[in-house]
Amino acid sequence: MTDALSLLTLPQTSKGFTALRPTIIDTIDEGSASHPRKTPRLDADSDSGSASRSRDRAQPSNNGPIRMQVIGIEARLTTADKASGSDNNFVLLRACMRFVLAKDSKDRLPASYETIYSACRSVVCVAGKGEGLYGALTMEIVQSVARLAGELEKKGKEGLDWIAQLVEICAWFETQIALLQSLLTYLDRSYVLRHQQLQNIRDLAYATFCDRIFHSFAIVEKIRMGVEEWVKWERVNRKEHPQRNSVKSLVTHLVTHETYATVLEATYLQHATNFYKDESEVKTQAEKSIAYEFLTLCRQRVDEEEARVKEVLLESTWPLVKEATQNALLVGQLPWLAKEAIGPMIESQKVERLAMAYSLFASVNGLSVFRAEFKSYIQATVEKIVKDTTRDDDMVARLLELKTFADTALNTAFVSPNIPTAPSNRDFQNALKDAFANGFKSRRNKPAELIAKRLDSLMRRGQKGMTDAAFAGLLDASLALYAFTEDKDVFRTFYHRALAKRLLLDRSASDDFEKAMLKKLKEDYDPEFGMGDHMFTDLQLSRDSMKEFHRKYDTDRSAHKLTVMVLQRGVWPFSARKKDIDLPLIMQEDLAEYTKFYTNKHAGRKLDWDHSLGTATLKARFPAGSKDLTVSLYQAIVLLLFNEDVELGYKQIAEATMMEESELKRTLQSLACGNKKVLKKRPVGKDVHDDDAFYFNAEFTDPRAKVHINSIQVKETAEESKRTQTAIEGDRKHYLDAAIVRIMKAKKELHYEQLKTLTIDTVKTHFVPEVPVIKQRIAGLVEQEYLRRDEDDMNLYIYVA
Repeated sequence: MTDALSLLTLPQTSKGFTALRPTIIDTIDEGSASHPRKTPRLDADSDSGSASRSRDRAQPSNNGPIRMQVIGIEARLTTADKASGSDNNFVLLRACMRFVLAKDSKDRLPASYETIYSACRSVVCVAGKGEGLYGALTMEIVQSVARLAGELEKKGKEGLDWIAQLVEICAWFETQIALLQSLLTYLDRSYVLRHQQLQNIRDLAYATFCDRIFHSFAIVEKIRMGVEEWVKWERVNRKEHPQRNSVKSLVTHLVTHETYATVLEATYLQHATNFYKDESEVKTQAEKSIAYEFLTLCRQRVDEEEARVKEVLLESTWPLVKEATQNALLVGQLPWLAKEAIGPMIESQKVERLAMAYSLFASVNGLSVFRAEFKSYIQATVEKIVKDTTRDDDMVARLLELKTFADTALNTAFVSPNIPTAPSNRDFQNALKDAFANGFKSRRNKPAELIAKRLDSLMRRGQKGMTDAAFAGLLDASLALYAFTEDKDVFRTFYHRALAKRLLLDRSASDDFEKAMLKKLKEDYDPEFGMGDHMFTDLQLSRDSMKEFHRKYDTDRSAHKLTVMVLQRGVWPFSARKKDIDLPLIMQEDLAEYTKFYTNKHAGRKLDWDHSLGTATLKARFPAGSKDLTVSLYQAIVLLLFNEDVELGYKQIAEATMMEESELKRTLQSLACGNKKVLKKRPVGKDVHDDDAFYFNAEFTDPRAKVHINSIQVKETAEESKRTQTAIEGDRKHYLDAAIVRIMKAKKELHYEQLKTLTIDTVKTHFVPEVPVIKQRIAGLVEQEYLRRDEDDMNLYIYVA
């Protein structure tokens, strides 16, 4: 070892001083080298001493004494001296660790942070005592955590006050461990890094803390009790707890120590399940509990939980809490809720309430229950409307109102954009369709008849200021009801008759809408509606024929005012009348002239007159002024009788007109008992009797010059409706007979069940027959020898060629 004295005896030109430049880095042995990633702060000559040395080398040699300063002398200590220094540093570090990990210690840290940092480097990197230092640290951490656990486990604070204490301890411990990690950096980066099986300081401390604190049954129970105290208080009082921040801080520490899910989240979920199950039972068992109010409570509870979870807990907890809350509140109550809530909500037409109920049912996979009750209520409502014979006039309007609301609910309330597991809206559409179809079956034929009459009313009334789109929407809404009925033939028959009357009496508001409706019916519902095209063709041909006829007569001739519609018997829904009224002579002459004209033009054709749909315009002179009366032909015949007589009895009028009794009474009733009485009757009353007398009403007044007298015959009377229904039933029998014969002719032999099924499939586009009727028609065909039964199998039918 070179000592200072030997250095002093060197020649002046010696480089001994420049060669001896030990620093703390120079004295570290190979095993104590700095971490490979650590960058020296200064170059070898960047300190203050190096600057002076550079200047010395640059200057020329001078004679005289040289001032010397020896640095780094500690690097030349003996091995014994080095061991003694590392032991002191080790003791210092042990004392510092104990101080840092001692909560509420009043002593001061034994050394500065820089001294502790350097001591750690010396112990780990110079002395190579990293293993001992790591063991000592482990022991200090275990002891510190044990003291903290004891503090938490002892009796004292409870509930949220104890939670606040736990939060304080967690925050203190995490802060102290962060400090230790900084002070003992060389232990982490030099020793632990070379021993991968070891945990770094933070992981070691947190693992020890978690194992002793968050795996302690007593401490975990206290956490659960505190959390339950907090959340129960908030759920009962429905507002924030003053100490909510303590729980919020606890969540942060639990996440840090990776125990959030097992310690707090599980407790929160379990309490939510228990609390809301109890609340659900209490609310639903209350004597005056209202289903909608309970649903509202459920929605409010879910919203409260969402706000609480997103404010205090982790975002990932919300789906679990939502599911637990909804299941606890709803799962056991779904049948009761569906039965008690859906009906009143539909009846009150509260779409937003239905949307809320739908969302809640969807969240607990209860839409099948919801849909079944929805279908059941709609079907029951439809049946109630259809069976209410006292309100047949507004049956369709009520059905349309229900259907419109149901469609609105389907399109706006029964949607689940945020619930992927919710079934398609198509399921509810099918349920709605089945509900209406089954409800219509409760009174066969009538809904189809009234739907046809509803369309007739719309076509007569026209748009009335509405746009084309709005009016088309009204027509489409009625057609939507038609789609639910199985009695297609009934609808077709009544619509056909109403269309014929509108066209013949010029009561249709628009030919364009008439044609568009026929096209839609033919293409979308029933191909047999093609008959409407032939009706318009007949009308056009009749107009052309009348123009030709009128050109043969002067304008002052009565024949020039005659209008005749020539209709094909197979196209128009009117049967030949066996007996009709007697027309005045002048009318008979004009009709004879036209008959002659037509038969000359179309040889081989025969005209049968039907006056039931005829109209006439009469000039009536009243004391208040003359009026043009637009009346039916029947009404005109009766009124013309009063040109000769001031007063006539019922029997006299019947003898003069030869009109059917029911037809005559309706005609007289429209003239003498309606709103516009051009006749009066004695005695006064709403009904016409055989002994009534009628006389001209000289006091009749009306502000308009042209007065239309409504004719009861223009409307579909109960008798006509009944006759039409009877005709439909007769047509159905023939249709069934034809279908059965066609099937048997093709199959030759079939068992009864097969024949019944095939028959229903064949005619279902027109109507769905009842099974007893099919059986009756089969029996009739056996009697007529179109079919026969097999001798060995009575259920087997054989076609007779």
